[in-house]
Amino acid sequence: MNSFAWWPTVIVLAVATFTDVRSRRIPNWLVLPFLAIGIAVSGWLHGWHGLGQSFEGLGLGLLIYGFLFWMGGMGAGDVKLCAAIGAWIGPDQLFIALVITGLAGGVMVLSWALFGGFLKDLFTGTGNLVFGWKGPGSVRDPEMVLANPRKRKIPYAPAIAIGTLISFFSH
Repeated sequence: MNSFAWWPTVIVLAVATFTDVRSRRIPNWLVLPFLAIGIAVSGWLHGWHGLGQSFEGLGLGLLIYGFLFWMGGMGAGDVKLCAAIGAWIGPDQLFIALVITGLAGGVMVLSWALFGGFLKDLFTGTGNLVFGWKGPGSVRDPEMVLANPRKRKIPYAPAIAIGTLISFFSH
């Protein structure tokens, strides 16, 4: 992990959270330069070892969140944000961040569904996802697109921010 990775990560997480909450999008102009700079800084500060750690963190983020995207449960911006964070903090700390992110995201979704009055729908949809899965793309609702305001969707950048920030305190 870069010794100063926390401050650029906090700035990017703050902007990503704001844009995700506001528009349900995490912009490429924010995430892609952050990813590239993370790789460059890791290589510059720690040589080949740092470069390897950066690519391993990036790969872990892409692997886990890419799978969730493929299943239809995650947006592409979330995948790129997680990969970029991995490029900055490396695979070990990213793994901790992802576990905490999953817990924070679970609490957020359950609270959102409870207060929104659709907790039963959430569990029904989850059951269909887990037990009715037939392959890639089969669980995606064709109306589940960002342009459809009637579909329930939750910004996930706040959960990513919580998980990542707590991983800094635990590391």
